[in-house]
Amino acid sequence: MSIFGKIKNAIFGGEAKAAEPEAAPAAEAAPAARAAITEVDVTARLDNIPGSDKLNWRTSIVDLMKLVQIDASYENRKALAQELGNASYSGSAEDNIALHKRVMSEIAANGGIVPAELKD
Repeated sequence: MSIFGKIKNAIFGGEAKAAEPEAAPAAEAAPAARAAITEVDVTARLDNIPGSDKLNWRTSIVDLMKLVQIDASYENRKALAQELGNASYSGSAEDNIALHKRVMSEIAANGGIVPAELKD
């Protein structure tokens, strides 16, 4: 599983999977559509993780990764940046800020409710 996938699963929990389709009534020929993912309040979910009050997860990619129990090493952050389209990640403060905002934007694009100030 990708590093972003691990972050997303840690935030969404069991809600990260779409519901199974319901059985179509016998009279219908078309299969039932899959249910949409329910939106998740990301800040509320992360604030409820024990230890969140001791980490600056709202602006720090390192703290966000630590909070969801993912190794926040340079190698993992570089791999995450590459997954999200940044092949030139250097680990600088600017890169880490941009990576955090990109992760939050991707979480929002996948059904998370993320405040605008946390996204890019």
